[in-house]
Amino acid sequence: MITDCDLDGKRDKRERLGSNVPREGRWITGAQFVGMGQEALKVPAAAELYSKANEILGLAAVEILRARDGGQKIIDSVDVTCGLSLGEYTALAFAGAFSFEDGLKLVKLRGQAMQEAADAAKGAMVSVIGLDSDKVHQLCDAANEGVEEAEKVQIANFLCNGNYAVSGGIKGIEAVEEKAKSFKARMTVRLAANGAFHTRFMNPALSQLESALSATQFKKPRIPVISNVDAEPHADPAAIKKILARQVTSPVQWETTVKNLLSKGLVRSYELGPGKVLAGIVKRIDRTSPVENISAIHNERFFFIANCTSRESNPGLYRGRVLFYH
Repeated sequence: MITDCDLDGKRDKRERLGSNVPREGRWITGAQFVGMGQEALKVPAAAELYSKANEILGLAAVEILRARDGGQKIIDSVDVTCGLSLGEYTALAFAGAFSFEDGLKLVKLRGQAMQEAADAAKGAMVSVIGLDSDKVHQLCDAANEGVEEAEKVQIANFLCNGNYAVSGGIKGIEAVEEKAKSFKARMTVRLAANGAFHTRFMNPALSQLESALSATQFKKPRIPVISNVDAEPHADPAAIKKILARQVTSPVQWETTVKNLLSKGLVRSYELGPGKVLAGIVKRIDRTSPVENISAIHNERFFFIANCTSRESNPGLYRGRVLFYH
């Protein structure tokens, strides 16, 4: 996907993201780079997490924030969290749904199972830039008309208006690229992903993941965790297990997640991570919503913390801050 969601014509800065194996909750978008965690090693609590699992930086990033002036106050005020794709596991760990160690085991197995599924049925992903979701759906339908069932494509990541990732068979992806200009797309960018993630192509991964989730102890999260599958929070451990299994074969509903949070009182956001991917998405959806980037040197890990209006003045809305992982 493209790291810059601000596609107003004034900024055409863009970059391809890598597709390293699942690290730091970012398999699909792969925004890792060598040396990105060096700053975290200076914080003892973060260094301890590295010693337990140097491939996962999601919770180490929390320690970076905690060490900053006022960081603990921000963390204490978080009352809802969510993560993009693999980042949902980090969000669940932060919310206490399972232990850090169990989370690492699940992340490792999930990555292995999805890679096996990707190897069994070759697929690819492409970002379509400059179209709304309805047009991208139409583009996918047009591409699917000329390919076999096994090569068909669908939207896999609903990021923001003008930026949607399409996933499917290689021939289907090639058809999307060929037809995109006729649908007035600004451009397409083939992602460095080696599989058709968040589609039916991942069905072979389900049995392994379901077994692992079933064998893992889950608790009710201490704060709501919004699911990628339906953009809704879930509290029941059994329901969370089922929806996590579905996540690998379902489109990521990130655009709806952000819109729902905005409608429920989101007034200020904080982002931690390389670049400003999630901040760009929020700005693309609502340019008036303030977003502050919080990062270590060279940045490290995506998440947002957002101020929301209080429940007292808006019954049913989130209170305090929202934490987003990517």
